[in-house]
Amino acid sequence: MHNHSGTTRFGFVLLIGCLLTLAAVYVSLTNGAFDMTLAEVVKTLLRINPDPSHDLVIFEFRLPRIVIAMLVGFGLGVVGAVVQGLMRNGLADPGILGINAGAGAAIVVFMFFFQGSIQGAGWFAMMAKPLFGLAGGLSAAALIYLFAWNRGKLDPQRLILVGIAIGSGFGAVSLFLSLKMKPNDFEMATVWLTGSIWDANWTYIAAMLPWLIILLPIMMWKAHLLDLFQLEENSVKSLGVATEKEKSILLLCCIGVVSACVSVSGNISFVGLIAPHITRRLVGIRHRYVLPISGVMGMLLVVASDFISKTVFQPVELPVGIVISIIGVPYFIYLLRRARK
Repeated sequence: MHNHSGTTRFGFVLLIGCLLTLAAVYVSLTNGAFDMTLAEVVKTLLRINPDPSHDLVIFEFRLPRIVIAMLVGFGLGVVGAVVQGLMRNGLADPGILGINAGAGAAIVVFMFFFQGSIQGAGWFAMMAKPLFGLAGGLSAAALIYLFAWNRGKLDPQRLILVGIAIGSGFGAVSLFLSLKMKPNDFEMATVWLTGSIWDANWTYIAAMLPWLIILLPIMMWKAHLLDLFQLEENSVKSLGVATEKEKSILLLCCIGVVSACVSVSGNISFVGLIAPHITRRLVGIRHRYVLPISGVMGMLLVVASDFISKTVFQPVELPVGIVISIIGVPYFIYLLRRARK
């Protein structure tokens, strides 16, 4: 009976989350510097008497941005839930592991040395920036594994400490290189590092989509293991679970998704922290429910924050990462206060 009520609640929350996300998408598509009616948007999407100006606004500016916001929000929300499950720490998030900083530093290296020198519309030109991001994320992961591996296993406490140290190191590299850039490139790198999807395009979507399509289902499939990881290590092993192998698979999936997200959106903080907390309040602690709802909550958060960032402060546009931080910092303080009680 309890399981049935949990499934019903999960379905209800999923439906409401998806409807709210669709509402945010609708508002983002129809509002901005160039307002459009719902009928104009539908006609443009269905190719009924298409207007070139409407095509430009929707297909070149608004829709790629909304799709990237949805994908990044979903990816970071799921990864946040997985990282908190692996660390057994509700205050952990992807950024605390240093993966974001590693991917970010690699993108700044790309901007500094190769921006503008890779020409053409081939697959390498399209994938170069996300591949640099992935390489940076994997480099950070390799260093984390090297220093956090203790007596044949991954120690969660060492993992967090090492992640913070490596994140600081990569952050220093990013800052040093960005200060050496030309003024225009420096401005672009700074906006990007705070988390921005203003230059979103279909190329970026094509570059990040394979990572999400392959890695997110693996994490969903292994959600039940995250429930087991909340038990003592010996208890989990006694159930026949190869703990270190499974933790490594989940962590590598997290690294791949975060690297793909950071490579197209910059360092958007707090999504991976806030989304799982909201989710656990709504659907409980079973990870088979927590992971998909965390993704939907992350998606809603990033789409709504992106709309706020581009409209509320017009004609100035804030990076979406700053808007999420404005929301996230008070919530983080609230979580810390709750944790102390």
